[in-house]
Amino acid sequence: MNHFARRIRTSVQRELDAAREADSQGLAQIAFVHLERAHVLGQASTVEHVRVHLRMFGWAARHRKTGEALGQLWRIAAAALMTGIGWLPEGNTGGADISGFRRLPIPPDLQRVLDDARRP
Repeated sequence: MNHFARRIRTSVQRELDAAREADSQGLAQIAFVHLERAHVLGQASTVEHVRVHLRMFGWAARHRKTGEALGQLWRIAAAALMTGIGWLPEGNTGGADISGFRRLPIPPDLQRVLDDARRP
């Protein structure tokens, strides 16, 4: 695991935990927002990127969101194959409602976390 991956893992996990908590309270959409935030944070690490897409797939399956589940299947494969070569649309939230090739602005709070994780 590289320097960035080690540093970002805790922040990704924090968002995944928040997603699990929101889902347990019946707040499915809020849970997915936390999964999207986890994606923005973890997409530059293959392990974290794949892990987030697996969680997104699980969310879609639990909530019977067929389109989202199918979209996550190809994203899991793409994350496993493309992250290592750096082929990433920065800021992309990872949901099936957004093109997997589209760059998006990164929220300032997440940008700070990313900057800290990337520092030498």
